[in-house]
Parts: sequence; C-alpha cells; structure tokens
Amino acid sequence: MPKTARLSEALFLLFIAVLSAPACSKNKADQQMKKTPVPVTAGSATLMTIPVQIRSIGNVEAYSTVAIKAQVGGQLSKVHFREGQDVKKGDLLFTIDPRPYETQIRQYEAVLARDRAQMEHAREEARRYEELVKKGYVARDQYEQFRTNALALEATVSADRELLENARLQLAYCFITAPVSGRTGSLLANEGNLIKANADTSMVVIHQIQPVYVTFSVPEKNLSDIRKRMQSGGLGVTVALPSQGQYQEKGLLTFIENTVDLTTGSIKLKGTFENRDKKLWPGQFVNTTLTLAEIPRAVVVPSAAVQTGQQGQYLFVIKEDTAELRQVSAGVTYEGFTLIEKGVADGEQVVTDGQMRIAPGAKIEIRKPARPEAAAPGPAAKTAEPAPAAKEKIKP
Repeated sequence: MPKTARLSEALFLLFIAVLSAPACSKNKADQQMKKTPVPVTAGSATLMTIPVQIRSIGNVEAYSTVAIKAQVGGQLSKVHFREGQDVKKGDLLFTIDPRPYETQIRQYEAVLARDRAQMEHAREEARRYEELVKKGYVARDQYEQFRTNALALEATVSADRELLENARLQLAYCFITAPVSGRTGSLLANEGNLIKANADTSMVVIHQIQPVYVTFSVPEKNLSDIRKRMQSGGLGVTVALPSQGQYQEKGLLTFIENTVDLTTGSIKLKGTFENRDKKLWPGQFVNTTLTLAEIPRAVVVPSAAVQTGQQGQYLFVIKEDTAELRQVSAGVTYEGFTLIEKGVADGEQVVTDGQMRIAPGAKIEIRKPARPEAAAPGPAAKTAEPAPAAKEKIKP
C-alpha cells in the first residue's frame, strides 16, 4: 500500500507538470514578447472628408433608339451613309426612287386644274341664274340646280387639293432623314433592294449616345436616403470602366423606378451622362458609384490597421514604445482609409502591419515599410485633405 500511494502521488505530480507546461511556456513567451521589441509599421489617424457612397454594377443604355423604316414602298436608289457612322438630326439617310410619286403628283395637279375650271364655270352660271330669278325670267328650280352643281364642284376641288397634298407627302417620304443625332448600326437594306412600306424589319437602327443612360440597382434600404437627397438637390453618379484604367465620368441621378424588384429587393436607378468622349457604349457594363453625402472632418485610419476579433473590431494604438489594444467602431471605407466613429482620436499612431506578432502591452519598434511608395496614399487620398471648419456642412 505505501508503494502504491507513492506511485499514485508521483503520477499525479507528473500530470500537473504536463498541464502547466504550456501555460508556463505561454507566460514566458508573453514576457519575452513584452521585453523584446516587435518590428511593426505604423500609420496615423487623421481628419478627412469622407463621401458616403453606394457602389454597384451598371449597364449603359442609349439615350434614345430609333429603328428606321420606310413609309412608302419602292426601289432603294441611294444610301447616303456608312455603317457605324455618326449622323446628325435631319441628315439624309436613304432615297427611294421618287419617279412614280412625281408622276402621281403631276396627275393630281392636272385633275385639280380641270375641276377648278369647271367650278369657276359653275359659279358664273349660278350667279347669272340668280339675277334672272330676281327678275322673274327663269324658275327658281333652275337656279337651285346650277347652285348645287357649283357647290359640288367646290367640294371636288377641295378633295383634289387633299389628294395632291397627300401625293406630295408620299414624295417627301421617299427621302428618309435621321430623326435624332446618333450613331448608325448595321445596314439592313442595300441599294437596289425593293423596299416595302412599314416592313417588319428596319432598314437601320440609330442609337443616340450623347448623352447616355447608365442603369444600376441599389438595395431598397437606401431608397429613403436617396429620395431625401433627391428632394434637396441632385445626386452625383460616377462611372468607371474596368478596361480603361483610371477613366471616370461624372453624371447626375435622373430616374428612380416606381417599384421595388420583389425577387432581388433592389430598386432600379438611372444616371445621365454627357459622354463627350464617347467611351460609354450601349450594352457596356460599368462600375457605378452613387454619392449620397459627405462626412466632413471624419477621423480615419489606414484600413490595414483595423482588425476583427471575438469582441468585434479593434486596432493597436501606439503609446510611446508599447501597443495598446483598443476596441473601435468602424464605419465606411474610402480609398484605403476606414472611418472610425469611436475609439481613436486625431493624431494618434496605429499599427498597420505586424498585429499578429504583438500582444496588448507589448514592446514595439516602428520600422519603415519595405516599399515606401506602397505606404503612400493614392491619388484620391491625397486630394482628400483635412476639411477646414468652414466646410463642415454636409454637401448633397
């Protein structure tokens, strides 16, 4: 029994030693970390004007699309443009053989001249018989007959004029002009083809691309803010082309759909852009940014400084040569910077790289980044300078 008790006691002590070894190692590592400075990179909290933005994928649409069709039939005698050519409103596009319509006009002019001569003769007869009726030389029935004949010929002349005007209109339809300014598409009718009036297929399609629309969708939760901003003033929309590098174009929000899409829970919006460079093409996908407002004098830190843990978002603030863990309330992100609503003050230094190697209270050593140019703020960040007190008003 004594031997068994001593053996059990020894095993128990060994078990306790095994369990306490990691804790001791961790404590030693923490103590060593606090004694040995950990190299980190640092950045500063600063004041900037941060825009409140909604980003989405948009689709370019033509401002107007017109399918050109012939209103009269005949042989297509001339095409006055090339496929893909820019045309202006009123430019001649097609000429349909006008000779049959010119012949019809001359025919109607002859008929009108004949009926007009007969009408004048009937009027003279009616006036002459009117005088004879007053003197009692002829019966009133004869006068009424001549008067009715004159009125009937007047109606015939009026109908002839309408037929002549319609023939002239048909002749004008032989010369098809552009109803809008824009760019022509594929030519679907060539010279010599027999054109049918109001055919099912168009002869060419014109897309007006100056200006253009960009259609995009945003979550319905943003609808109230968008409508509120629209009432106080126009909202700016910026589009960027992924294939064009830094190219951007600014426009205005001009349309809000009257219903929310039930399948996606989003609302469709449209922005209008001048498209002076003609880089926005109908059907093209673009990155859209809708700016709702601007937050002046906001405290921001480099986005790399903000970490996420079990207690939420946090970062390390540098106090002399130690790292202080601080819980923060982070907001929107813009151009590599994150808005800090609570937890950091302007001018405080924060750790931007090396957070995984430090613990709260650890000694740190600030080192320069391997590539100094990478730590420098981008072009957009350089322009976002601290907002002066006079600019603290939120812009629409």
